[in-house]
Amino acid sequence: MSSTAPPSFSPDRVTTPAYVVDLALLKKNLELLQHVQTEAGCTILLALKGFSMFSTFPLVRQYLKGCCASGLNEALLAHHEFQREVHVYCPAYKVDEMEKILPIAGHLSFNSLAQWHKFRPIVQSATGNRPSPGLRVNPEVSTVEVALYDPCSPGCRLGTRDVELDENADLEGLEGLHFHALCEQDSDILERVLDSVEKRFPRLLKQVKWVNMGGGHHITKPGYDIERLIRIVKAFRERHNVEVYLEPGEAIALNTGFLVASVLDIVGVQGTQTAILDISATCHMPDVLEMPYRPFIIGAGLPDEHPNTYKLGGTSCLAGDVIGAYSFPAPLEIGQKLVFTDMAHYTMVKTTTFNGVPHPDIDTYDPATDELRVVRHFGYEDFRDRLS
Repeated sequence: MSSTAPPSFSPDRVTTPAYVVDLALLKKNLELLQHVQTEAGCTILLALKGFSMFSTFPLVRQYLKGCCASGLNEALLAHHEFQREVHVYCPAYKVDEMEKILPIAGHLSFNSLAQWHKFRPIVQSATGNRPSPGLRVNPEVSTVEVALYDPCSPGCRLGTRDVELDENADLEGLEGLHFHALCEQDSDILERVLDSVEKRFPRLLKQVKWVNMGGGHHITKPGYDIERLIRIVKAFRERHNVEVYLEPGEAIALNTGFLVASVLDIVGVQGTQTAILDISATCHMPDVLEMPYRPFIIGAGLPDEHPNTYKLGGTSCLAGDVIGAYSFPAPLEIGQKLVFTDMAHYTMVKTTTFNGVPHPDIDTYDPATDELRVVRHFGYEDFRDRLS
């Protein structure tokens, strides 16, 4: 659930559209994650697929030891900008990518035994830095409601199943076990997944030095059972004598960011009006259409909860570029600013320049100094340089 708390800065100070990350809220999340690391004896990594705002890395790396990357470009970002541990997993690697990943990765997870066998000679003969290799497995515990985000759905391409790892399977050289089975879930689901991992992959567990429990842990969500997580992770780590890693993408930046937009026009007749904003669902918050999910807007309610109901639409040409229907206590006015909450994770990393729609600015706000800073402004060249 998105936070309903208003921002600590005045939206009137923001040139729209803009993502604004509150550094104090980010620090609060990081302090909680540090508590989990200390008490459970595990390492929490920043999953760049969820939050890659590298201007915040100087703060994040005060609490987290590294990043997990989903391929070469994220690995390079982690190496150059975060400058700590780099853990990499990709469903399949190319040879030229592997040559660039090998010198910078600490852990390197493979999706299949075929991929591991293909690259094993290269990894084992690496001079200088040699990543610790692991295998991603599929625990086959499907608990995610939205199939698009379920890494354990039937037939999912992600991870190796236990039926592929019979007694003759060549596991030589593997030092880690990696799984990802959660999406915005509590620690009780992790406990179920771990039970399946232990039952399905005992042979691999006996030989590995580390276990990466993936992402989807909603650790910083209000009400999350943190003490249970600590108990589960600590017991697993001690039971198998392994290092344990968690790599939440959402928990790092959950409820730390806002997307501030302006009303550009209001079309239609009373009762079926649409307010056109200077943002776009398809370009700037695609999970609204993919998940789907309904973002929270400060001061707004469900349709007809307040006297004035509007659909909110974006500026792209996509007919379905609609964020949803919202009601407001007073009629909307052209130029009025709307504030969407919980807009730091899985937003900036998934944006597009479809239709040439301008990318929102990326801002930070520091309550300690009351500084609202435009970290990055995007222009025509950013749109042009994605093309050829």
